[in-house]
Amino acid sequence: MGSGHRLGRRFGWLWGAYTAGALGTWLAFGAFPLIAIQVLHAGPAEVSALSSVGAAVGAAVAVPLGPWVEFRRKRHVLIAMDLVRCAALLTVPTAFVLGVLTFLQLLLVSVVVAAADITFRAAWGAYLKTSLPAEDLLVANARFESTAWTTTIIGPPLGGAAIGFLGPVATVVADAVSYLVSALGIRAIGGHEPPPERRESARLRAGDLLDGWRYVLADATLRPLFLNTALFNGLVMATSPLLAVLMLGRLGFAPWQYGLAFAAPSLGGLLGARLARPLVTRFGQHQVLVASGALRAIWPVGLAFLGPGTGGLLLVMGVEFGLIFCCGVFNPVHATYRLRRTATDRVTRTLSAWAVTTKASTALLTAVWGVLGGLLGPRTAIGLAGVLLLATPLLLPRRAGAPSCEPESAPGRGR
Repeated sequence: MGSGHRLGRRFGWLWGAYTAGALGTWLAFGAFPLIAIQVLHAGPAEVSALSSVGAAVGAAVAVPLGPWVEFRRKRHVLIAMDLVRCAALLTVPTAFVLGVLTFLQLLLVSVVVAAADITFRAAWGAYLKTSLPAEDLLVANARFESTAWTTTIIGPPLGGAAIGFLGPVATVVADAVSYLVSALGIRAIGGHEPPPERRESARLRAGDLLDGWRYVLADATLRPLFLNTALFNGLVMATSPLLAVLMLGRLGFAPWQYGLAFAAPSLGGLLGARLARPLVTRFGQHQVLVASGALRAIWPVGLAFLGPGTGGLLLVMGVEFGLIFCCGVFNPVHATYRLRRTATDRVTRTLSAWAVTTKASTALLTAVWGVLGGLLGPRTAIGLAGVLLLATPLLLPRRAGAPSCEPESAPGRGR
């Protein structure tokens, strides 16, 4: 994957900022559901609503932000979104200490964080594309993916231990601090960012709101990938609250066991991320994208057979290892494929539309699965999602399609 020095000092700061944010996120893994369950005594429907409504409203708020950010300096946007997420999260421990924390506040904070997260990710992709040569994008994305899974290995056990000693609110503080560190790291990058193509005073046109979706849906190769990722991510994430309720409630797993069940299998993601570039070099980008995208769909149905005790814990870890390994290969290849196929002046709008759709589909499916969990039970609802996931490979692009809008160089052949 190359030396850490090869991509330069500015990438080093960007990588450090990414690491801080990722570690904070995984330290606080499941913090809001745990706060809702343990502090506010919420049930399955409320826990699902916390994820679904927050994500849906956050996605709606983010819709006009994508076109607006397209014509702003991306580094400034990244810093601003980090600070917004930090400030929003800090209201939770403040309210908890004062004894005034409510479910409504958790919901409102989740909305703000969701909107800022979508905006940050869209600006991140655009900034990365203009900061690195095209041939380095897969290397960079693979490093980010490796970092994501490394922090997944470290974060949940530490977060689970912190929850055990200090309660779930403590991990929200850690998450907020991580966004502050990320903002400082991005600020330290320095250098000159190319100015936006439109004047910052230019008004946002109503038609701009749909530009990202029009661009994706008009591309015969991006379109099926867009639909696949929205449905896959939505179904996987829809079962997360139900899995938390099942493991932490009915099956009696301790918080540290819940964290361990998702941390240890993340070694698979680290391995997958490191294999992504060699696999693309040997087999081609399109082939690796389709194969890993199909293989990741076969694992989640196994969670329907989850039981208590050591056997149940090992089952979760085995299923998650297979799923995460395939995602570790798929994610950096997918991110690079999408970036290099999208015109530079459309990246933010396209990524924003992609993220909004993913958030909205996740919110809708989480709400539906919250109802199904109440009617059928968490286990049956999780199994149903797993069966539907088996059909998602049908939406993967079957052909590499026409050449991308910008030159491509080895090893990323085969779009």
